[in-house]
Amino acid sequence: MGHPLNEGSRAKALGRFVAWQIGSRLVPGPVVMEFVNGSRLLVSRGTPAVTGNLYTRLHEFPEMAFVLHAIRAGELFVDVGANIGAYTVLAASIPGVRCAAFEPAPDTFERLTENIRLNDFGSRVKANQLAAGAEDGEIVFTKGLDSVNHVVSAHENFADGISVPARRVDTVLRGENPVIMKIDVEGYEMRVLQGAEGILKSDMLLAVVLEMNGSGTRYGIDDREIDKLMVDHGFVARSYDPRARKLIPVPNSNPSGNRIYVRDTAAVEQRLRSAPRFSLAGGGSL
Repeated sequence: MGHPLNEGSRAKALGRFVAWQIGSRLVPGPVVMEFVNGSRLLVSRGTPAVTGNLYTRLHEFPEMAFVLHAIRAGELFVDVGANIGAYTVLAASIPGVRCAAFEPAPDTFERLTENIRLNDFGSRVKANQLAAGAEDGEIVFTKGLDSVNHVVSAHENFADGISVPARRVDTVLRGENPVIMKIDVEGYEMRVLQGAEGILKSDMLLAVVLEMNGSGTRYGIDDREIDKLMVDHGFVARSYDPRARKLIPVPNSNPSGNRIYVRDTAAVEQRLRSAPRFSLAGGGSL
């Protein structure tokens, strides 16, 4: 209940929580929740990747607000580790924005495509049932873990994994360059970046939203290696204050946590300041 968007309205937040906990036990199957800019998401029990948005309206507040303020009509947003599509629907809620989503887990991919259809975004969103990686091929992926499904490492004993196709993001996009990428792949971020070398070199790419929580250690990757890779490509690590519309430096002493890597800070800050306000579910705008 301490989420920034619940400040001053904790009673409403508590009401949403209680209503969902009761209603989800009474109504079988998924229900539709209001999201941003008039978009909607299908919500099911046991899917924390989306119910967090039900409770708070924007679960990952700085990163989600950054995407909404930074992207523009006609530009491409890439969502790697799309899960059920919260970030994909978020970006596509801005008219004219195009999206490419990557999600390898079959059950999760089905929910992703359902959310795309629910919002009639099919003409602007391409959903790829693929894992993104450093090489084209096949990899073993976990199943049944919802938002923490991940590539099975050489050291894991996970007998119930499934083989899924893996492609370099560069291969799939074929020279088309996004303006913003979001990568949340439970520790596999370095391998995704290695398969997006062409995109990282493109001046069109202004920002990459990255999950960095230390889980890369299962693949022998330290978050500091990812930070170095991004810095070497001309990016700086930032967080975002959506209300002030300001980028905030991230201290080097805090290597973990979600980060927004930004190139050409002045150009991005101008975008953030000049973006129109977006509407929130339940009223209000930001």
